[in-house]
Formats: sequence, C-alpha cells, structure tokens
Amino acid sequence: MAVELTNADARAVAITAQRLRGRRHRDPLRLLRELSAIQIDTISVIARSHELVAFSRLGPVSRTDIARAWWGRGTTFEYWAHAACVLPLELWPLFAWRRRRYMQRYARTAEQQEILAQVRDHGAVTIADLGGARITPGWWEWSPVKQAVEQLLARGDVVCTERRGFRRVYRLSEDAVPQSLFGVDLDDAACFTELVALAASHTGVATDDDLAASFRMPVAAMRAAAEAAGLTPVSVRGWGRRAWAHPMALSGPARVRHRPVLLSPFDSLIWHRPRTERLFGFRHRLEAYTPAAQREHGYFVMPLLAGGRLAGRVDPKRDGSVLRARRVSMDAAAVVPMAQALHDAARWVSCDEVVVEQVIPAELGGPLRAALAEAAG
Repeated sequence: MAVELTNADARAVAITAQRLRGRRHRDPLRLLRELSAIQIDTISVIARSHELVAFSRLGPVSRTDIARAWWGRGTTFEYWAHAACVLPLELWPLFAWRRRRYMQRYARTAEQQEILAQVRDHGAVTIADLGGARITPGWWEWSPVKQAVEQLLARGDVVCTERRGFRRVYRLSEDAVPQSLFGVDLDDAACFTELVALAASHTGVATDDDLAASFRMPVAAMRAAAEAAGLTPVSVRGWGRRAWAHPMALSGPARVRHRPVLLSPFDSLIWHRPRTERLFGFRHRLEAYTPAAQREHGYFVMPLLAGGRLAGRVDPKRDGSVLRARRVSMDAAAVVPMAQALHDAARWVSCDEVVVEQVIPAELGGPLRAALAEAAG
C-alpha cells in the first residue's frame, strides 16, 4: 500500500533532499557528493550557475574554493547527466549505459584518432591546443575539432576532470579514471537501478518522469529500476499518478526552516519543469535565449525560495559594485525574504549596493526598497 502525502509534505521532502535546509557545512566537494550532479553553464550574471548552487546551500563560500574543490583534484569529472554537469568521479561506472549509446551514435573518425594521439602525447589538452572551439569569432557553432573532441568525451574516450580559465582540459579516460572505476562495466539495468536510487535521494518524492529527468534516463525503465532500488511507493494528493520516495526521505520533518535564497535557473530543485509546477505551482522558464522583446520575466531569472515555497523571481545584473534587480515579481509575503536574499547575494559578490528597478506589482516597490535599507543597515 502506498504512503499518502500532501503536496506540502512533498515540497518539504524535496527541499530537504536538495540540502536547502538545516545546518550548513562549508565543504563544496561534500556538497557535490550530496547532490551527485551540479549543472554547468557558460552564462555568468552575478556568478556562474554552479557557484550559485553552492552559495544557495553553503552560504558565502569562496568561488575560488568551489573551483579548487570541483576541478583539478582528480575527484570529479564532467559528463552529460541531467545536462552538462560536474559529478563525483565515483559515479563514472553508472554512465556506462550512456557511453554505449554515444558509441553507437558516433563512430570514431580519422580526425578523432588524431586528437587521441595528441592527448596521448601531451597528457592533457584544451580546445585551444587542438585548434579552437568556434568556426568564426562571435559565432556559436562549434568548430569541427570541437565537435570531434566532444564526441570523444560523450563516448568516454576522453574525460574532463579539470578546467583552465573555464576551458575543459581533456585527458584519456584510461589515464584519468582509476582502474577500479574504469574497469567496471555495468549493464543498463544496473546503471538505472543505481541512478534511480540517487535521483530519489535528491528529489525526495518523484514520479517516473521526475526520476528519469534527473539523469535523462528512459521513462520506460523507471518502474523496474525503482523497485530494484527499494523505493517506497507514494501517493501524493493532487498528482494523479504513481510516485516514489527514498525511504530515508520519509523520515524527515513535515515542515522545513531555511533562509531565503535566490536559485540559479539551472538549480537541481527546479530541473524538471513539470515537477516544479506540480510541487510549487510555479512556472519556470529560461529566457536567456529568447529575444529581449519577447521575455516575460527577464534574461537570467532567479526564483526566490522562501518559507518552503517559490515566492517570487528576480532578473539580476551585476554592474560594478552595484547589484541591479532589473525586474522583481513577488507577492506581499515575499517582500522581506526577497530583500534578505538580494542583500545576501550582493554581499557575496562584493557589491556595495542593491538597486531595485521594476517591481511587479508596482505597489511593492516601496516596501521592498525599505526592507533592503533595513537589511543593509
């Protein structure tokens, strides 16, 4: 018989599972292991996305410490998990299923053989060493050599465990991944069972498609994997579909206390948009690649997590020592939490001032500016 939960219960479990409540540590590598995968993106507004994920959970941790913990120590690697992510190196065997699919999709070419020879000769190379990533400066299309080396990474022939100037450093996987991990060849079912157990521990409560979305797995494989992983069947009121919970998640508190935080648009709490709407009644979309005139909320919109709900959103921009909140949307109950979250983010990136521009609804502009003045005082 399925355990019955309310949607509020599911929200509390999800926030707890994402390490967004409770006592905080300051260890970025420990956080990565607690979340299994943290998405990487090239956009940087007030900070890069992976840094924002760390800040929302660890508080004002140094971005230098984050980079030092996640790259160059031989304890992590980058791969296609939910999207492009940094992951603990011990998870390498669990993506054998995806590497096999890429091997079928991308046959090794003569150009890739040449790249592998360069990597073998030099031990490690960046895309600059190989000839450059772009076809023409300012264009977004990858050059043929960038396409070739990224296909090698997808296949598992090379791996990125380090970045230099935020450029990937490519090494032969057989050299960079310990043999105790490199030599493990799990079949698809075993990979899915292990990954579903991880997905459940990070989502708390999830449907089949929620679990699948965590690591882009086939939805059809989720039920068998969930049963093999020992997940608990759950019924969440209003969801109207089968759900699962990690047994440890159900032992958490019914309510959560946490500080108000601004989330990266790529935060793993809100990875799967249908789940975000189902859990929080909050429609989240990335509009960075939408023409400016067509954006509803802004370029790099960060949701506000406060009081166990997604209570608002802000489109920020760092302008020297000023953090500009170009567009803020919220309800009256979110005014003080929004002010606190903006103040904390500004201090973290060494901004001396927060300037609020457009507020929706407009009548909350005055209270928000007053709350910011109080937070700064």
